[in-house]
Amino acid sequence: MKPGLSLRVSQHLALTPQLQQSIRLLQLSTQELSQEIEQMLDENPFLERNADEAPREEFGLAQADTPAQADDIAVDFATYSGADSASVSSLEGKNDADSANASDELDWSGDGTSETAPDDGEWGGDAPARNHGNNDGDGEADAADLAHGHESLTAFLHRQALALRLSALDRAALQYLIESLNDDGYLEDSLESLALGLAGESDLDQIEELVHRFTVALRLLQNLEPSGVGARNLAECLGLQLQALLQDGAADPGTVQTALCICRQPLELLARRDVRRLVALCGTNEERTRAAMALIARLEPRPGRRFADVERNIVIPDVLVTRVGRSGQQFNVQLNPDVMPRLRVHDIYAGALRGHKGGDGHQALQQRLQEARWFIKNIQQRFDTILRVSRAIVERQKNFFVHGELAMRPLVLRDIADELGLHESTISRVTTAKYMATPQGTYELKYFFGSGLGTDTGGNASSTAVRALIKQFVAAENLAKPLSDNQLAEMLKEQGIECARRTVAKYREALKIPTTTLRKAL
Repeated sequence: MKPGLSLRVSQHLALTPQLQQSIRLLQLSTQELSQEIEQMLDENPFLERNADEAPREEFGLAQADTPAQADDIAVDFATYSGADSASVSSLEGKNDADSANASDELDWSGDGTSETAPDDGEWGGDAPARNHGNNDGDGEADAADLAHGHESLTAFLHRQALALRLSALDRAALQYLIESLNDDGYLEDSLESLALGLAGESDLDQIEELVHRFTVALRLLQNLEPSGVGARNLAECLGLQLQALLQDGAADPGTVQTALCICRQPLELLARRDVRRLVALCGTNEERTRAAMALIARLEPRPGRRFADVERNIVIPDVLVTRVGRSGQQFNVQLNPDVMPRLRVHDIYAGALRGHKGGDGHQALQQRLQEARWFIKNIQQRFDTILRVSRAIVERQKNFFVHGELAMRPLVLRDIADELGLHESTISRVTTAKYMATPQGTYELKYFFGSGLGTDTGGNASSTAVRALIKQFVAAENLAKPLSDNQLAEMLKEQGIECARRTVAKYREALKIPTTTLRKAL
């Protein structure tokens, strides 16, 4: 085969280190961004946090509340705004794998020096932090403080166990069972497996002794509060609560006995509300059976629910939306100052570096200084992009903020991307794990995007609005004759919305609305 010469045209996407960092910071949640900032503060000596109030500067809150300059957007996003999404995703995966050594391997000393060098001031603004001290006397406590002060289930049970007069062995067995409970208050492991874990398989006598001790301790545990704790399954949990009601005389004894009989039957019958089968198995009348089923429905299937840690459910919004004006139809969109970090370049270190040009290690330190400047700029651009996208969403979904879910309009990522001149992937990163506090509640930015369903007038109705309508119809239904999916589809059709029965079923399941059988009143 003869050697030859050929020409081939190919396209290569190259991302600068600054743009790679900008993309990565954009997709981080508030918590992940906080961790990233802490890591950068530890690694870069030129970057510092200013916790005190300071005058607003170029990178202050006033600047963060204004759109970025067109030139900056063009420079930072033009490279990937028209690129193929798959190419960008593949490059991002590589960037994530190399992020730990990015500061050592990448060259930060090049482009952008003239843009950031004039000002190394604070970024993050001087907005006052929230008052967690309750100095205003309203008596409201911070959710995180309440979570830290919340007593756990194990601590609550240990405190009750201290009041029992037990031998050392029985007390140790009871404490061991308490520590073996899951978060819901159930004992998932059998007594035999717990004994084997302590004694081993060889010592049968010790295993038998431990099983006996655990059996006694389990009876003691199941008599503690909350009722139902220490159960091995749901049926036992419900039975323990019914026994407590029977002892306290808090319910009709006949109804309680029927409820106990129902709990001894397969729970699938209770879940399906098969009254006829339960009447036959328990040997009672239909009225007593329905009353017993209603009593069971009021019991707590997870005794440890109220002891769960509430801190995990705290959501800090990135954007705040408030009403302005007397009409109540104008809204102010601003960044939440509580999530905006106050960062600046260390003035002393930067001045010392400028005064010792050409010294040992000057190039490496200059690169770290430039890295700190670009980090501040990219964080500013992150919040600026979030603000621009949020304002565009509020403008498109203004009816939602005025009238609620029923007024939600169909909206896709491309609509916002075309309006702001950004790529869809950028809008996707901005709306992921970012939250907006509104007069209607706190929502993830992705909540405001939804597909559209056709109407008889030729328009489109948002899927969010359709789900709200279904929820409204179900809330107003007759519990004796709940609405089927076909009936819901017909009611939507009367509202001018074409929606198939399968689509209604999908939306109903997404709303966690039970089937007709389970919604029917006993």
